[in-house]
Amino acid sequence: MIDAGRYGFVKLQCYTPSYGFEELDTYTDSNRLFEGLWDEWLNLNVFLLAREMQLDDVLYEEVFDNLPKEKQLELIGRKDDFAKKGGYKSVK
Repeated sequence: MIDAGRYGFVKLQCYTPSYGFEELDTYTDSNRLFEGLWDEWLNLNVFLLAREMQLDDVLYEEVFDNLPKEKQLELIGRKDDFAKKGGYKSVK
């Protein structure tokens, strides 16, 4: 994540030495930035759970839906925690 000053923030991903960054997202709105970072955090954690459960070739939605309800609620509940830490009053 790079602070681009008055232009907002840029998230750089997929770096290779010969090419540089293959993907980037630009955020000029703090709500979109929060949602983008939230999606990234949730996807990473579901991926790590799938790997821990030794699941291959399974769609993200299937992994999440097959988690115990308590784990689903725990993951989703973190969004409110992050929002409060970031100074947001409510999240979608």
